[in-house]
Amino acid sequence: MSRLSVYRGDDKTFNFTFEYSDGAAINITDWTIFFTVKEHETDADDDAKIKKDVTSHTSPTGGLSTLSITDSDTNLTPKKYYYDFQYKKADGTIKTIVKGEFRVLTDITRRTS
Repeated sequence: MSRLSVYRGDDKTFNFTFEYSDGAAINITDWTIFFTVKEHETDADDDAKIKKDVTSHTSPTGGLSTLSITDSDTNLTPKKYYYDFQYKKADGTIKTIVKGEFRVLTDITRRTS
């Protein structure tokens, strides 16, 4: 299980590189990447605290994608949540890339101007 941490109210970007074991890029054209954060692992997807889908990739033929979450996404009560990243190929195949704990940490500065 992997752990991600973010300060409450911060933006965060995740970069993905999909490649074969020999280092050649995997073409991810028409793939969807899902990112989900839940309070409890068994919560319904409709009750997720953060749900993001990426269908427009940085360089699909180069196997590169980026997922961003915003300050409003991370404006959650500081505590431990659970997350996973999955991808869905054009043929409908779904695979979990990674899952783990998603910690929202207390921030100090709350002003935005």
